[in-house]
Amino acid sequence: MMRKVFKFQNQWHGWVNSAIAIIILTSCSPQPLSSRPQAPTNATAQLKAVTVDKIKMIQGQTIYVPIYSHIYHSHRQDNVINLAATLSIRNTDQLNPIIIKAISYYDTNGQLIKQYLENPVELKSLASTEVFIAGNDVSGGSGANFIVEWVAQNRVSEPIIEAVMISTASAQGISFISPGRVVKKFDQEK
Repeated sequence: MMRKVFKFQNQWHGWVNSAIAIIILTSCSPQPLSSRPQAPTNATAQLKAVTVDKIKMIQGQTIYVPIYSHIYHSHRQDNVINLAATLSIRNTDQLNPIIIKAISYYDTNGQLIKQYLENPVELKSLASTEVFIAGNDVSGGSGANFIVEWVAQNRVSEPIIEAVMISTASAQGISFISPGRVVKKFDQEK
């Protein structure tokens, strides 16, 4: 009888250990692709297109935002780290939308690479949008930049427009923010 009990306990422990192993293995498996956050494509495509020709604008800016497709490291110029970049445009006004007229991407030589808007789009109050440049897209070079043009029908608080660059290649991680700078501004009374 004792042998039967001992044999049953060994089988029971084997089942428990197997169940624990299965639980651990299934809990460590990666999320299904459908539930993973997706890399942004062109978030501006989801914004409402507007016409600005017939609307009187009273405020606006042209913003220059430095972007780095790669940065140099070590003592040789051929040692580079490719960077993914996200241009972030955030409407800080709590009441009014702004209109983004243009998002233009230029390379190190000042040549236009891509226009991200076909038509002006409205960015609602406290809303954000972004443009993503993949880490393997080095077309911009180390001196790439965005020019962002925005306008508003009402007096608004200025949006925050900046870029975040990141790389997690190898065992090394690097990230930094590049703020936009106003290069042109207009402000009219109503």
